[in-house]
Amino acid sequence: MEGRVQKVVSDFKPDLGLLKEPLGFLRVLEWVFSVFAFATVGGYSGSTSINIQCADSQLQEITAHFYYPFRLPSYPFHVPTCNGSSSGFVNTFLVGDFSPSVEFFVCVGVLAFLYCIVTLVVYLGYRHIYRGNSRAPILDLLVTGTFAFMWLVSSSAWAKALSDIKMSTSPSFLVRVISTCKILGNGCTPGALPSTSRLNVSVIFGFLNLILWGSNCWFIYKDTPFHKAANTQAEDEEGGPSAPPPTSRK
Repeated sequence: MEGRVQKVVSDFKPDLGLLKEPLGFLRVLEWVFSVFAFATVGGYSGSTSINIQCADSQLQEITAHFYYPFRLPSYPFHVPTCNGSSSGFVNTFLVGDFSPSVEFFVCVGVLAFLYCIVTLVVYLGYRHIYRGNSRAPILDLLVTGTFAFMWLVSSSAWAKALSDIKMSTSPSFLVRVISTCKILGNGCTPGALPSTSRLNVSVIFGFLNLILWGSNCWFIYKDTPFHKAANTQAEDEEGGPSAPPPTSRK
C-alpha cells in the first residue's frame, strides 16, 4: 500500500502550461460554470403574494413562501375564509412538484464539478501518463460526451420546470384558483411577483455548460488514437509512393 502511495506521489509532475491550451482552459471554465449552475439554484427561497378583501373587512396581504427543491404543495399558506358567520383562516397550498427536474440538474452540476477536479489533477500533474496511455483519452472523451448530453437533458428539463414554477406561483394564477376569491363580494388582486432572476441565470449556465462540454470533446478527441491514426493515414496518402522518372527514348 505504501509503495503505491509513493509511486503516485513520485509520478506527480505539475505542469501549469496545459492551462494555456484549449483542453486545460476549457476544463477550468467547465469547473467554474458547473459551480455557478448548481449554486444559483441551490438554497433558493422566494415568495408570492395576493391581496384579499372580504366583504365588510379590511384589505389583507397573503404571502406564500416556497423554497428549493420546489415541492410546492409542501409549503402551506393561510387564506381567510371570508365567512360572514365566523372569521378564520384555511390552509392553502401551491400547486406542482418540480423537485425531480431541479434535483437532476443540481446532481449533474455537482458530478461535473467533481469530475473537473479529478481531470484537472490528471491534466496538470499526470499529463505524461495521460498521453502515454491510449485508454485514458478515450475514457475522458466518453465521460465528457456523456456530460454534454446530460447537460442538454437536465437544462431542458429544468427550463421547462422553471416555466411551470413561474406560472404556479404567479399572483394572477393564485387569484383564479383560491376558493375565497371565487366568492361573490370578496375582492382579490395580484400582489408582488416572485423574484426568479437567480433561477433564470442557472438555466443560462446550464446551456453554457452544454456548449463548453460539447466543444471540449473535439480537443479530447485529438489526444485519442483514433485521431492520431487518421492523421497518419492522411499523411501517408498525401506522400504516397514517388512516381518513377520518365525514361528517355533514343
